[in-house]
Parts: sequence; C-alpha cells; structure tokens
Amino acid sequence: MAKIALKVDVDTLRGTKEGAPNLARTFKHFGLKATFLFSLGPDHTGWALKRVFRPGFLKKVSRTSVVEHYGIKTLLYGVLLPGPDIGKQAADEMRSIDLAGHETGIHTWDHTAWHDAVRNKDAHWTKTQMQKSWDRFVKIFGHVPATYGAAGWQMNEAAFEQLDQWGLKYSSDGRSAPNLMPYRLMLPSGKAKHVQYPTTLPTFDELIGIDGDNAFDAVQKLLKITQSNPNDQVFTLHAELEGQKLLPAFEQLLAGWLNQGHDLVTVGELHQSWEATKQLDKLAVQPVTWGEIANRSGELILQAT
Repeated sequence: MAKIALKVDVDTLRGTKEGAPNLARTFKHFGLKATFLFSLGPDHTGWALKRVFRPGFLKKVSRTSVVEHYGIKTLLYGVLLPGPDIGKQAADEMRSIDLAGHETGIHTWDHTAWHDAVRNKDAHWTKTQMQKSWDRFVKIFGHVPATYGAAGWQMNEAAFEQLDQWGLKYSSDGRSAPNLMPYRLMLPSGKAKHVQYPTTLPTFDELIGIDGDNAFDAVQKLLKITQSNPNDQVFTLHAELEGQKLLPAFEQLLAGWLNQGHDLVTVGELHQSWEATKQLDKLAVQPVTWGEIANRSGELILQAT
C-alpha cells in the first residue's frame, strides 16, 4: 500500500506543552515517527476572533468546539491576556520531540499574524517573520530545520522564494486532492528548487460536525478514502486537536491505516522515496494558486489542477 506522511502542526503554547508530548507518546506506542512543525514566537490565538466576519468561520467554530480544544486562556492570548512566547516557554518540550527522533521543522513565528496577513504582505515583512522563526529554531534545537509547513496553508511568493534561499529541499504549504503528486512552483525568480508535498487528506476539523459526524465518524471517512488507494498521501493533524481531546480517535485512525497496510512516515521519508525513484526530475511546474477547501473558512494555497 501507499505511504502516508504524518505532519503535525503545532500552533499554540498549550499545543506545544501538552498536545505535542501526547502525540509523541502515541507515536512511540505505535513505533512511528512524524514531522512536527512548530510555532516559535508569540501565541496570539485571540487575534483570530476577528475572523468572525469571514464566511464559514462561525459555522466551523460551532462544529469543532473551539473552546473545548483550545481552552479559554488560549483564546484570550493577545486580547485580554498577553501573548506568551512559545519558543521561550516550551523549548524543552520542543527539544524532547527532536531528541525522540521525530522530524522537526518550522510552522511559523506568529501563527495568527501570519495566517491572517501574509497573503497581502510585502517581501520585507514576510522575510522578517521567517528569519525570526529560523533564528529561534536554530537557537532551540542546535541545528537547522529539516522542512517547513505554512500556518493555515497561507503563503506568498516571497515566502516560497525564502524556502529556496534557506536551501530547504521540500516543504508542505498547500492542499490538493487525495492523490499526491508533488510539484515545483513557478515563482518570479524562476522555477522553485524545493518540492511541494501538499496535504491531500481532509483534516479532522473539516469532517467533524458535517451531517452530525463525530471524531470517530471522521476516522471512518478517512479510512474509506485510503482503502485500496494506490496513491501516497499527506495528512495534517494538529497538536491542539488530535494531541488532546481527539487523541482516542486519532489512535484508531493510526491503527486503521496500519491494518490497511500503509507505511506511515515523515514528510522527509516521503521525499526520500520520491527521490529514490527519480520521479522528481519529471515533476510539474505550477503557478501559485489560491482556492477554497470544503468545510474550511477562507482561501488557501491549492495545487493547480
């Protein structure tokens, strides 16, 4: 069967200190390694409340019980409470993930600021944010990041160019249909050097609450997609969701994928498998494209069809 890369987005202080360690213990139990992408600067989750006026945002919040998953305190960061510095307060938890043998990379500096603004920001703002995250990552881990994965699947052309300037070989910054086909981007500077491995499978928060489905119903929908599917996949999970309240359902999903015969890997291992077959020389070069995903508010980076 195919490979499924496990990509863990860690957005908040709580997700870093509680959800990520929970997931690390789960992966150890199953004998697996995953890719953990960390938010390295301030936690301003409360700023996300301004998205209330975006189409579909309130509907998503009501479906996924945001207060239960994130907690009242986290939702007040940047609003009624100062945003804590994740990289300073949770460096030990981050390093423990790295020392356990998981692949580690950059998610963002300030998750909410990046998610809500980067599409319309200039190169100076973009590269300043990214350099802060790079410098903090190296300070915490003592080595450069293996990869990158955009917060909220939000990027701009300057951000993609920065990935090449850093020398990263692969990244996972967008979305596509559930039949992975890595690609390179066409940027103002030319063809990107790094390879994009978009998230191909729907996320838990895009499935829960649809037609009354709960987390275990979402598991069955995901297993149905991957049953007898010959294509590689990338699955994005969140430390705040699957690493906490949804952990029992996620464990059922892991067991289901293993029973189906899939090879659960890091994004780096997925890249190595494509590199080994020399298919990277034949990848399509596609423009930066935006679009919508079912049951998610707003536009995000999509693989061109």
